[in-house]
Amino acid sequence: MLSTSPPTALFYSGFTVPPSLPGTMASFLLILFFVLLSGLEYRFPRKKLPANKLRTSYKTNIGLFIFNSMVLSLISASTLLVLAEQNSNQWLCDHLPAPVWQVVVSFLLFDFSLYIWHRASHRFDKLWLFHRVHHSDPYLNVSTAFRLHLLDVIIITLVKATYIVIFGFDKAVVLANESINTLFLIFHHSNLAFKGERFLGYLIIVPYLHRVHHSTQRHEHDSNYGAVLSLWDRLFGTLAELEPKEIGIKGEVPLDFVDLIKFGFSVNSPAPKQHLSLDVLETMIAEAAYYKAEKRNFYPGYEIRDWLEAKREIIKQVYGDKTIGNRAKNKVPDFSKDQVCC
Repeated sequence: MLSTSPPTALFYSGFTVPPSLPGTMASFLLILFFVLLSGLEYRFPRKKLPANKLRTSYKTNIGLFIFNSMVLSLISASTLLVLAEQNSNQWLCDHLPAPVWQVVVSFLLFDFSLYIWHRASHRFDKLWLFHRVHHSDPYLNVSTAFRLHLLDVIIITLVKATYIVIFGFDKAVVLANESINTLFLIFHHSNLAFKGERFLGYLIIVPYLHRVHHSTQRHEHDSNYGAVLSLWDRLFGTLAELEPKEIGIKGEVPLDFVDLIKFGFSVNSPAPKQHLSLDVLETMIAEAAYYKAEKRNFYPGYEIRDWLEAKREIIKQVYGDKTIGNRAKNKVPDFSKDQVCC
């Protein structure tokens, strides 16, 4: 296996561009697209963001990008192109002799693989620990595409590597898929709105669709998992078209990239430091129970179980791992009281 050269390693921070496209050219194209969208955000922002907060977001996200690139370069991360060279002309390619069909089928399989990974990152707690770092930016902008935990990047790379080994597509096809995915990652995180955006949303993931995915509300951010096509979300019922009230994740989140790396290994999100009334907690539990019922199409007979599971999850989310059994010791709320506090 070839080690990753420094220019190519830059793209391993979530953007694994193979080295057959010269590193300098690949870096130039990425920077050009990034600068172009940044300029459009500055000149025609969908929503005016506080300048100081936006600078903090850029600083943190670029810091994570550079850190991930440096670490992956030091451990000599193997490139996806090498895998493509070693595993090309496998059984699927043998049944798709026409290059145009290889491009179309490989793109659909690649995009679907990323949809499955993305949905799994929200479904399984161990994956969410790292993926939530990406969701922690309260000011969505083009640099948010770089806000990835190192282990999240490694998992993404393994998903792509598995796709290459199983299907054995040609390196040129892999390069085309990577290039398209890279551009869309930057594009759909941008703070932009444009005419015809909703029309394009019937086919691809555009900023207004991905913005929902970054909502602080779980029933909203557990949607719109697509990387390029919105087809998969429409097909599997995970599409949501609405305007989120707030972006990011609930609770206190570190803003610098060093603490964000540590945050990815922290089992519990910091509890919000405010007084919560019983009414507020009951509302949160009711919303969580409704979300659970909705996921199984309101099939009857699970109402009590949904409410009890929602109650446990909300208490854990707000108060950490303090359980009902040790509420007296740790001041976890007793629902027989009128008022509870953190």
